[in-house]
Amino acid sequence: MKLKTVYLILCFLGVALTYWQFLPWAAQNGLNMSLFFHQLFANRISAFFGMDVFVSALALVVFLREESSRLGLTGRWLPILALLFVGVSLALPMFLYMRERKLAEAGDRIRTESKRPMKAF
Repeated sequence: MKLKTVYLILCFLGVALTYWQFLPWAAQNGLNMSLFFHQLFANRISAFFGMDVFVSALALVVFLREESSRLGLTGRWLPILALLFVGVSLALPMFLYMRERKLAEAGDRIRTESKRPMKAF
């Protein structure tokens, strides 16, 4: 299976599994952010996971910015929207898919350019 396909499957799982938990909670409580954060940090183990996700999200934003600039990725705002509306579980595989696609395009160009005959001076 190609890496791009794996990343797309992980994008789907990132949305499906997180919203499977969040949507029933939101239907019951609305978008009560105070309650959301109260429950997120209700005990040490849930706070552990909450803080882990926050730090992971921050690291992802730094990586997104640097790697997008380095590769000249277009649409680099899409993973940021995914991070805000779903989370790291969508934003990371989405960015990795975009990155893999860009690297494959660059590899195709390099292979095509290397097959061209050399020009005489």
